[in-house]
Amino acid sequence: MSIFFNRIYVKIFGVLHLHTEKPIRGDVLLSYIPYAFLRPENSQESHTNYWECREMARIFLDLGYNVDVIDWKNDSFLPKKKYSYFIDIHSNMERLSPFLPKDCIKIFHATGAHWLFQNHAEYSRLLQLQKRRHATLMPRRVMPPSLAMENADVVVMLGNEFTEKTYNYSGKKIHHIPLSATHTFPFSEEKNIESAKKNFVWFGGAGMVHKGLDLVLEAFAEMPEYQLSVCGPIRSEKDFEKEYWKELYETKNITAFGKIDAGGDVFRKIAESSVALIYPSCSEGGGGSVIHCMHAGLIPIISFESSVNVGQFGILLKENTVEEIQRTVRLIAVETSEKIKVHSKQAWEYARANHSREEFSKEYLLFVQKLESEKNNA
Repeated sequence: MSIFFNRIYVKIFGVLHLHTEKPIRGDVLLSYIPYAFLRPENSQESHTNYWECREMARIFLDLGYNVDVIDWKNDSFLPKKKYSYFIDIHSNMERLSPFLPKDCIKIFHATGAHWLFQNHAEYSRLLQLQKRRHATLMPRRVMPPSLAMENADVVVMLGNEFTEKTYNYSGKKIHHIPLSATHTFPFSEEKNIESAKKNFVWFGGAGMVHKGLDLVLEAFAEMPEYQLSVCGPIRSEKDFEKEYWKELYETKNITAFGKIDAGGDVFRKIAESSVALIYPSCSEGGGGSVIHCMHAGLIPIISFESSVNVGQFGILLKENTVEEIQRTVRLIAVETSEKIKVHSKQAWEYARANHSREEFSKEYLLFVQKLESEKNNA
């Protein structure tokens, strides 16, 4: 079936059918991203979820299950099969649970913090900005209400203890699967740390205020001796761009690159000439941009809510304020080049060891095999 025909099929019928080549053991319904299976081969991966969605399906296919894929925002699909497993990332869990067989294992694949926490955190950041700047910006990362946690039998989570804490109220056991990476890079042994000491990066996706770019811009606008490279889809958030036009485009020590190829030459040059990522996000399910920058050898300066472990090689911001960011930048800039290189390599080694496609595949397969074993024993 051609890619073009598949796209029409999903648009009309709302479901993509994937067939196993093994002896059939049952059917799986995956509520995630059908488009992940329709992308041209070798297309640029801008987010880990495309590959992870395909890999989850592949693992079930290899175990002998046919997999039906619907979009996680699909609000009209109704099951017509007796599914053995149902996997959802948000609101379809609650909607479809009454239509599934009693022995269907319902898996909530949590890609972010609980929606109540996330929405509260986003609005809190917008209120703080309003008080500082006397400006009201629109929320970008607000999630609709969902009772996925309450309706699931099993929970899979990509983030660390921060994300888990937002779900602990349920008392349900949570299985941690390491977030993968879209790109990996060799460690730069020849990097000139001394010249990079005063160069920093903000790298993120949609939701500039949610991910703390407002705080970082305000901090660097008052520190002309330090350089900041901004990489993200700034132009897609016109109200933010307008409010921070001066900082983004008229401040000499701040360069706004906009959205860039995460594996391209521009990113590589920025990473090679910079020392650290600054990412004071207010809510994540395992910050993919943090992990990406660690793979490039950047030291992570992040919020606890970014949901990435940084050990002794990174810095967790405690207050997420303009003043704290400024203090932290100055502390990094006066560290010895030797210590900075050690922390840079530790960050790179941690990302390589814990956040790769191989690690995701291994852990997700073990998770599914455990479910299979428990189901067979029952």
